[in-house]
Amino acid sequence: MIDFGAVQQGLDLLFSNFGPWLVVIPGIVLGLIFGATPGLQISMAMAIFLPMTMYMDFIQAMLFLTAIFTGGSFGAGIPAILMNIPGTSSAIATAFDGYPMARKGQHNQALGVALAASVVGALMGYLVLFFMIQPLSYLVLRLGPSEMFVVILWGMTLIASLKGEQVLKGLVAGFVGLLAGTIGFSEIGLARGTMGQTYLLDGIPVIPAMMGMFAASELFKLANKGFIVESADARKVKIGEIFEGCKMAMRYPVVMLRGGLIGVLVGAVPGVGSSVSNLLSYIETKRRDRNPDSFGKGNPKGVVASEAANSSSEGGSMATLLALGIPGGGATAVMLAAFAMHNITGGPQFIRQQTDVVYAIIFANFAQVFLLVIVGLLFIPLLANIVKVPMRYLIPSVLVLAVMGSFGLTGNMTGPATVLVFAVIGWIFRHYGYSVPAAVIGMLLGSLAEKSLLHSYQISGGEISYVLERPVTLGILALLLFSLFSQPLMARFSTWRVAKQA
Repeated sequence: MIDFGAVQQGLDLLFSNFGPWLVVIPGIVLGLIFGATPGLQISMAMAIFLPMTMYMDFIQAMLFLTAIFTGGSFGAGIPAILMNIPGTSSAIATAFDGYPMARKGQHNQALGVALAASVVGALMGYLVLFFMIQPLSYLVLRLGPSEMFVVILWGMTLIASLKGEQVLKGLVAGFVGLLAGTIGFSEIGLARGTMGQTYLLDGIPVIPAMMGMFAASELFKLANKGFIVESADARKVKIGEIFEGCKMAMRYPVVMLRGGLIGVLVGAVPGVGSSVSNLLSYIETKRRDRNPDSFGKGNPKGVVASEAANSSSEGGSMATLLALGIPGGGATAVMLAAFAMHNITGGPQFIRQQTDVVYAIIFANFAQVFLLVIVGLLFIPLLANIVKVPMRYLIPSVLVLAVMGSFGLTGNMTGPATVLVFAVIGWIFRHYGYSVPAAVIGMLLGSLAEKSLLHSYQISGGEISYVLERPVTLGILALLLFSLFSQPLMARFSTWRVAKQA
């Protein structure tokens, strides 16, 4: 229920002076830069600039950090589209169709589509947060490890539909990624798959592995090319085509709405967030489309689905932070640290006692989304010029950037070695028609699935009847079965109906 008195007080907090707004545009720019640079994470940017917020009041500090969050969510899609390098794991699905669009000379349109979908997705996320913050907090509390495992299982069972030439190859690639994700210490302290190497005890670093499989392996394939985009005319950066891409995104309101809702719900689950929501949105959009084979070949619906979901997940993760005091991921964990620096504790008591501050943060995020449109349109033409760089310069530059970024993430040579090893694995996968995205998703979700399954086992004492006592788990299982079998059943029903009419 909306407290209109608190809404008015929140607006007064925001607009009584313009001090808080002075940090918003610099925050969005920092988010764009860190999001668009492979190896640099949004949470890293927020952590680096967190000490500055000590000298700000609480509202100004939150506006600065959320502006970095907003800018970074869109920025991560820029290298995914232009170079097939997702800036963060939240932009993996953006690369599936964004990069093929760029290869066809539609980089301007793809960037426009991504910007429009990001803006609409973020708006949806914060609208849901505004109206539903208290019900969402209750819903998140109802999600236990068994629900988490079933959600992950849902994604893993649909993994075979991602880009692989055959369903079996998609499953094999996902299983290989899943096994790679379990290397290192397990939840109960057992070392697995390390082959006696101490640097594998912490597991395979996912971000360097992702950069190797997506970016470096693609660069090997393009080594004999002159440019990312072969046509000289298509390499031009055209503002008109960027606006055309924004209009193109608006032609798919259902895809945006579905992606936005998936992003909010999945983003509200602690520890999951946009890394999973963009993949689930993409898979579901592809599954429901009349022409699923067009995905992975430059279908703008794939970009819309991914960007709408990863941007709307901001609102979901903020709901968890504000309503429960639980960070949904790395970025909101940094925000929680800002809460502590200003002697504020998130959770139900915070919502009850400082409702005006909650509404002020939400309204500020609405304004940031509109500012993202302006700042994004100014930055896109500059960043899109990368398609004009000859491959003989681009390949070594990107490889050096990936290696240096991976070294910064791990602090030792494990990161660069992971990039190179998984670049070779990625090239082999591409050469033999196995799904690279499926393998990466397996690595991302494998450890999370194992952790959820173990916690479910510990809570239930090994009793399968525990699942029957969890209505939310059963509901998600029903949705899983429906998504798997609805299409074949509908096809059989159509065949039967045609045969009956004949």
